[in-house]
Amino acid sequence: MELELILYLALMLMTAETFGWIFARIGQPIVLGQIIGGILLGMLFPPTTEVIDISMLGVLFLLFMAGLESSVDELKEAGKVGFLTAVVGVVVAFLIGFAVVYPFKGFKQALLYGALTTPTSVSLTVRVLMELDALKTVEGNAIITAAIVDDILGIIILSVVISILVQGGANSIGIGIILLKVMAFLVASIYITPPAIDWLLRKVVRLGFADSTITLSMAVLFAFAYLAEHMNLASILGAYLFGLALSETEFRKPIFEHTRIVAHSIFIPLFFVDVGMNIPLKNISHVGIFALIFTVGAIVSKIIGCGLGAFIAGLNLRQSLRIGIGMIPRMGVELAMLAIAMNAGIVGEDAYVVIVLMIFLSTLVTPPLLKMSFSRENSEET
Repeated sequence: MELELILYLALMLMTAETFGWIFARIGQPIVLGQIIGGILLGMLFPPTTEVIDISMLGVLFLLFMAGLESSVDELKEAGKVGFLTAVVGVVVAFLIGFAVVYPFKGFKQALLYGALTTPTSVSLTVRVLMELDALKTVEGNAIITAAIVDDILGIIILSVVISILVQGGANSIGIGIILLKVMAFLVASIYITPPAIDWLLRKVVRLGFADSTITLSMAVLFAFAYLAEHMNLASILGAYLFGLALSETEFRKPIFEHTRIVAHSIFIPLFFVDVGMNIPLKNISHVGIFALIFTVGAIVSKIIGCGLGAFIAGLNLRQSLRIGIGMIPRMGVELAMLAIAMNAGIVGEDAYVVIVLMIFLSTLVTPPLLKMSFSRENSEET
């Protein structure tokens, strides 16, 4: 049964709002509610290609907003603990993800799944730390700074993996060329784009078209995403790096505030509902055991990797364990990465089920584990 596009979008937005509200009321991430709502909606009305194309804009907005919320200064000030936590966590997560998947899916899919395990979504962790009054602790600061570095590394790894898989493989020279492209993109975004876009937006304001700064920013965002894809990299890399570039200008706050309303009211909810609508429920029985093994590997990889990074940086075992637990959750970036991989035709429908189940379980286990790790010290103090 097919619906007209406008009616589809209306149903998707109402579903996102309704289930997001329900999950917020029971103390769960709104995103999970939107995905569940999408699953139910998809059982009645399978998504059309037009709906999928529009929802992909949500992927770009999601990464653009993440870039805007970061800053080059924050990356420079991440410090030894945040940097080592992120780097070691990403490396270990990739290796464990690869090792877990390889016996089931082979080399190419193991590369992709390994890349998909690398990012972290700490919004849930931040909420729990705020409840525990522990956000400003050594552990809280390390988790927040590590998450920024973590996402950038994860997006870069996925860009490299997608480029390799799209090209059908790559030798050392090919991988070197891909890394050079990524480095060129990074350098341009950090050193060239900020002053250029700042000058351009100032010109627009002086000409009396202040409101056009938002429109112009969106145009450059899509151009950056297209450029990244044209270079055989992930479009989300372009979206993230342009957001990071804009964060270095005086227009960061107004563009963030105006874009946030549109992005979080329309495009990002559409994306998460679309994720749910695209989950093939018939495949759950086929991936059940593999999904469980992969999820355990993904959870353990962050505890070990990020915990080890924090320990190497000089924190004690208890602090390192807390940081490792706090870095467990996955959410928005992983789904954006998965959507890009599916759009590139290098991953099948089963991956949707596996990644979404991993996201659900990782977000469910983090709050109790985090509270338990902090409650031990409190009980010892009393």
